[in-house]
Amino acid sequence: MSTPRFLTLPPGVRRTTVETSRGPFAALEALPGSGVPERCPALLVPGYTGSKEDFIAVLHPLAQAGRRVVAIDMRGQYQTPGGGDPAEYTRAALGDDIVALAEALGPDPVHVVGHSFGGLVTREAVLTERFHPASYTAMSSGPAGVTGQSAAKAQALRDAIPQLGMAQIWTLSLEPDAVGRGVPPEIVDFLKARTMGNCETGLVTMAQELLSAPDRVDELAKLTGDTGLRTLVLYGEDDDVWDPRVQAAMAERLDAAKVVIPSAAHSPAVDAPETVASALTDFWNHAERCTR
Repeated sequence: MSTPRFLTLPPGVRRTTVETSRGPFAALEALPGSGVPERCPALLVPGYTGSKEDFIAVLHPLAQAGRRVVAIDMRGQYQTPGGGDPAEYTRAALGDDIVALAEALGPDPVHVVGHSFGGLVTREAVLTERFHPASYTAMSSGPAGVTGQSAAKAQALRDAIPQLGMAQIWTLSLEPDAVGRGVPPEIVDFLKARTMGNCETGLVTMAQELLSAPDRVDELAKLTGDTGLRTLVLYGEDDDVWDPRVQAAMAERLDAAKVVIPSAAHSPAVDAPETVASALTDFWNHAERCTR
């Protein structure tokens, strides 16, 4: 469970709602100090069981480079409403949401960052013919579904939700884990609110999507080769969900830029926000220069 280290909104960051053709999405929005964006906007998409708050520490430094930066809750996550139809939570359907969000943030092309499962979702969006982002970043995400211990955890949660419900799962498992890790009480309260806010149908379906995602790296490599789309693979050196070696191999297959974040695990935007913000800003600026 990605756990932000603070919840106080940094300067220039506000809570908002992004209205799209596919409905409203809860968001955190950061603007440059001048209030006038001079560069392409950026859209940050969280992972499974995550939320927009996973990016709270990088929003201010990213915006100071002159761009509007928006982090969202995906459909059915925390403060974004979701329905009871499992079809709303497939990778393809969530990818369509990302396309709609990018259109709402336009007219300039959008830099898209997908963390973990969000990387698989944003990849679906990028692979549609309707979407032409300014760049694409897979953050702590892999070429296909999770395996090993990460798969076992996703399977366990998927199977437990229909039997127990998230309230009981929180009380029996997630809360004791957070307290045992020394998470401050106000962050534990937030994690509880986020857990209770998640759509259970969405969690079950997204878990299955996380487990069953096919390897589409070759398709993405062909698209980037044909279109010149700039791609980045960014991950923590101690990532324990997708093996760093697997992510490095994915970067090679994509002929993508690669950034390994020292002293970070699966949530580099939480573990090393300044380093992540600097790497993303450098990559985005370079991508914009190359498309002028």
